[in-house]
Amino acid sequence: MPKIEVPEKLFFSLAGRNYTDDEMNDIFPVAKAELDGHEEGTIKIELNDTNRPDLWSVAGVARALKTYESGKIPHYDFFSSATKTQDNGGREHFNEESCLGVRDFSISFAAEGCTVTEELLLNLIQSQEKLCQNFGRKRKTVAIGIFRSDLIKYPLHYIGADPDKTSFVPLGMTEELTLREICQKHPKGREYGHIVSDKPRYPYLFDDKGDTLSFAPVINSAYIGAVEVGDRNLIVDISGPGIDDILLAASILACDMADMGFRILPIKVHLAKDTKYGREITVPYYFQEQTSCPASFVEKELGLRLTEEECIAALRRMGVEASVKDGIITVRCPEYRNDFLHAVDIVEDIMIGHGLMKFEPVLPADYTKGYLSKAEEYSRKVKTLMVGLGFQEMMYNYLGSRKEYVENMHISDEKVVYIANPMSENYEVVRPSILPSLLESESVSGHAVYPHRIFELGKVCFKDDDDNSGTVTRNHLGFLAADNQIGFNEASSYINTLMYFLRKEYTLQPVENDERFIPGRAARVMCDNVEIGVYGEVHPQVLESWGCSMPAVMAEFDLDLMH
Repeated sequence: MPKIEVPEKLFFSLAGRNYTDDEMNDIFPVAKAELDGHEEGTIKIELNDTNRPDLWSVAGVARALKTYESGKIPHYDFFSSATKTQDNGGREHFNEESCLGVRDFSISFAAEGCTVTEELLLNLIQSQEKLCQNFGRKRKTVAIGIFRSDLIKYPLHYIGADPDKTSFVPLGMTEELTLREICQKHPKGREYGHIVSDKPRYPYLFDDKGDTLSFAPVINSAYIGAVEVGDRNLIVDISGPGIDDILLAASILACDMADMGFRILPIKVHLAKDTKYGREITVPYYFQEQTSCPASFVEKELGLRLTEEECIAALRRMGVEASVKDGIITVRCPEYRNDFLHAVDIVEDIMIGHGLMKFEPVLPADYTKGYLSKAEEYSRKVKTLMVGLGFQEMMYNYLGSRKEYVENMHISDEKVVYIANPMSENYEVVRPSILPSLLESESVSGHAVYPHRIFELGKVCFKDDDDNSGTVTRNHLGFLAADNQIGFNEASSYINTLMYFLRKEYTLQPVENDERFIPGRAARVMCDNVEIGVYGEVHPQVLESWGCSMPAVMAEFDLDLMH
């Protein structure tokens, strides 16, 4: 979950009052947060909701607390909408057709009238990074640049540029580089250049004088993009492949900066393609839709009878305007939020706004009895047998890298499930097998006395087109034994003993085209003409990939097919 560090003085100023640590512990759940520390004038806050990026800043948390305690909804008068357009003051931003298929949208707004202090600048950068890294999926869907408005001549131009013929001096350097060279030489280019490096053209933002603002989503220019303490007038640019994500990010930043004392100046953006909001929008732009909920649904979900007036008051404390007609509660989503997707989201805000401490604990009225599932009982029986065979139980993570689960095992990744937005490449794959985990343990155990015998019972996941979700999760047993003289016959004795005590009749079939095992030294275990497992001698290439120095046998069974 996102964590932020906020200066105590700035936070209390935005919240409208000072808080003790105990008071913050009590009230932070209103902002779906908790106090993570408070020392030397810095408050550390952990945010517990990935659906509320508006709370990932000092201004966002302070706004939530101030609104809850006062019951007064903050209003921002600089938003355009489908029925209202703010004066853009001649400020315009053109998206050219060349940006399509590269990074389709770039929008912006201006802010002026507040002197940038070091404290304010650090918190702006923190808010920018949290939105880009978490909400923006490491800049893939949202990238934000903040620039010095006094150095810019309107209109702004956003294009898909030739990466070898377009150059500028990037932030943090003094050497002029082409866009492609930035991806190769600049630290931010090496970190984020992969987002666009496979495109024939790269995203590029410049003003009407031809001065560079940024190469989104990688780096700002060293001239216009170097915001400094003492600056008063800024421009914020947000780019990405989806219009809703960048509009929300713009709204969050605009509201945060308004709370900090800036005057927000709208910019008219000309888009390069049609959207559901048209091809011309004035940013910040209110795009959220109303959501409704039957008042009776609130009582059903909360188990508490609240009057319509109490529901409206609770929503106001959450910063949400609402009305009731014919028993239906209709809410207007705040400008800085877009998380009302279902009636239950309204109920959640009513619950928090009403006060979590007002709900009295209720003991269960029904008698229930806990017991082990059949699968767990079977797993415990298998564990006991494996320990009896001299094996040591292991426990592993369910996420790993492609190198571990695919490349080192010399298998295809056709059925492997990848994480869409991994925090690192070390956790990008859901394991399709227990065997790589066992081999990893063996690879770092060469100093231990042989023989080695280890096993694990755990879950694996892989793609399955026959399942509604496209994937299946199964309970597997995997075991590995390593020694200088170990072979197929010893592995067969383990299988025979295990199946005997499990009272399973089985037959063996030869294994073909499985590069994990030595050809002719592996077998499939069949039960009622269904394959329930596989075992054999580990192929030397697999052992070499893992850095294992001793011969080994390994086996894996689908326990869900066995009991």
